[in-house]
Amino acid sequence: MNPYLVDTHSHIDMQDFDDLDAVVENAKNSSVEKIIVPSVDRSSFENVIKIANKYGGVYCALGIHPTEAQKATDDDFEKIIELASDKKVVAIGECGLDYYWDKTYIEEQKKVFLKQIDIAKKLEKALIVHDREAHKDTFDMLAGNINGEIPVVMHCFSGSLEFAHECIKNGFYIALGGVVTFKNAKKAHEIAQEIPLEFLLLETDAPYLTPMPFRGKRNEPAYVKFVAEEISKLRGITFEELAEATSQNARKAFGI
Repeated sequence: MNPYLVDTHSHIDMQDFDDLDAVVENAKNSSVEKIIVPSVDRSSFENVIKIANKYGGVYCALGIHPTEAQKATDDDFEKIIELASDKKVVAIGECGLDYYWDKTYIEEQKKVFLKQIDIAKKLEKALIVHDREAHKDTFDMLAGNINGEIPVVMHCFSGSLEFAHECIKNGFYIALGGVVTFKNAKKAHEIAQEIPLEFLLLETDAPYLTPMPFRGKRNEPAYVKFVAEEISKLRGITFEELAEATSQNARKAFGI
């Protein structure tokens, strides 16, 4: 069996993808056999499940993004628990902390994040974590509440190599995307080269952060191969070795 790729984070439920059949087919033609679609708020829960159930290699996650934290209600959390019984729901997320856009409701973000950590532990599902300019608080909440009970995926990792090593010490996976293909992304290059392969995951974060050579255009799951190619070059290993290792990590993290 030829090695395949897994896009562990792809928002193909968004309006940008009115050609979803072609997008999924294009991914398969690029050896991307599995795609995980995370939700960001209550309004997207049912849609990501619908998409995951329509396509064989597509899975989903249910969660509330930190920028949506002020709108979150107890009913939303109950809905996550209810809908997570679907066999295609493999994680909780994306959830976490984001201090980039607005720091006026940090406490609300923390409460909503903690609630989703608790749900992931209760349901024994992986946790997909969004951390933007909130490294210390995000790490402290994870380290203080999870204790290796569930897989943790640090989506679109943007911290330092030192922070990556701290995450790995706690068993967290590091997910890298299109940024690693940018020439000036020294921090991402360093992390891609140095972290142990058994903690590395690939993602696109489509439709955002499109890798070279398509930077500036819509991102899609097929383009995760450019991320894999760049990381394999940086590490000095074959594309096949990188694909096999990261796909094995994804299978382990998400049970897919």
